[in-house]
Amino acid sequence: MANSGSNLPDKPVIFLIDKPHFDVKLLSDMLKVDLKEGTRAEIDKLVGNRTSLRDTLGWMFQTIVPLDVHLWQIEKVTVEPSGNVNIRIPHRRDIHIPLEPLEAERLVQKMNELIPIEKERRVERELAEQAAEKDRDKQRTDALKYRSPMR
Repeated sequence: MANSGSNLPDKPVIFLIDKPHFDVKLLSDMLKVDLKEGTRAEIDKLVGNRTSLRDTLGWMFQTIVPLDVHLWQIEKVTVEPSGNVNIRIPHRRDIHIPLEPLEAERLVQKMNELIPIEKERRVERELAEQAAEKDRDKQRTDALKYRSPMR
C-alpha cells in the first residue's frame, strides 16, 4: 500500500511492540511511536501517513504529535533496568519510552544495529548531493565560458 501523496511503498516494520496505549514500530530507517487513544491519537489520525506533515509537526510539537524519528538523527540509545528506553537526539528533547525490560533490550539492540547503517547512508546521500551540485555548477560555468558574446 502506498503512502498518501507518495508513490513509494510503505517500508516493512522490522520490530513492533504493541502496548495498550501506544505502538512502537522500528523500520529500517525510522522509529515510529504512535499513540492509540485520546487527543494525541486523534492528531495522529488527522496527520495520517503524510510524512512531511508528520516531520514538520513532530518537530514543532514534539510533546503533542506522535513521534517519527529518522535513525540517522539519533545520537545514543540506552535502556534502564526498569525497561525505560532513552533516546538522545541532538537539538531536540530526549525521548523516553516505557517498556518491559526484555522488549526494551531487544529494541535497543536492534536500533544500535540499524543506526550506524543509516548514519552512513545519510553521509553517502550528502556526498552525492554535494557532487551533483558541483557538477551542475561546473556545467553552468562551462556553458557561460563557451557562450558567444552578444554584439
